[in-house]
Amino acid sequence: MTGRPTVCRMPTELEAKTVLFDLDGTLVDSMDLILESFRHTMLVHFGEAPSDQMWLRTLGTPLRSQFHEVADTDEEVQALIDTYIEHNHREHERLIRPFDGTSETLLALRQRSYRLGVVTSKALRGTQLSLEACGLATESFDVLVTSDEPIPHKPDPAPLNLALARLGESARDAVYVGDSVWDIRAGRAAGMRTVAALWGPFSSGELAAERPHFMLDGIRDLLDLLPGSPPS
Repeated sequence: MTGRPTVCRMPTELEAKTVLFDLDGTLVDSMDLILESFRHTMLVHFGEAPSDQMWLRTLGTPLRSQFHEVADTDEEVQALIDTYIEHNHREHERLIRPFDGTSETLLALRQRSYRLGVVTSKALRGTQLSLEACGLATESFDVLVTSDEPIPHKPDPAPLNLALARLGESARDAVYVGDSVWDIRAGRAAGMRTVAALWGPFSSGELAAERPHFMLDGIRDLLDLLPGSPPS
């Protein structure tokens, strides 16, 4: 694809060999879990929870970056992270669920010989818990890149570049699927084609402003976008 990226909601065929996914809001419906963990943390440390909009504004970036918005020192940030993670991990099974069609879509893509990966701002343990709680085996993915990696994170393209390096693939043969503006920015900066997931919490207007190459209403639409098998 050359020139100005095409933003559309009607799939056309896209040539790629590798499909990388964001996790929260893309593969798993974790909004209730995320917001409840945020409210719990703020109540524990500050006695009140601000508007959810404060958290949603930085959704999709690592916890450390998010909590630096409300804490002054690294020690305070770490205390907030510890409280958030303890609650988040404990409530995973109660509050997280897969999006409809996720497991079937991943299976169909694997059967079509696409290489799959997850690139997320979530830590590795949380990523594993999310996948397990939603019945998505980590073995379904050829690569996992999380916020535990000692590199810059989204919207920086470094996590996507790392995933491609580990797979031995190039950006021109890969697509990144994500629900946040940070995902689209990272994917475009990495030189990949980007798919905006409209089934997540970000609005179509917010995502369209980032000029993704495609905007899809549901994860099953990927099967129309990607042909029966990747190019040789």
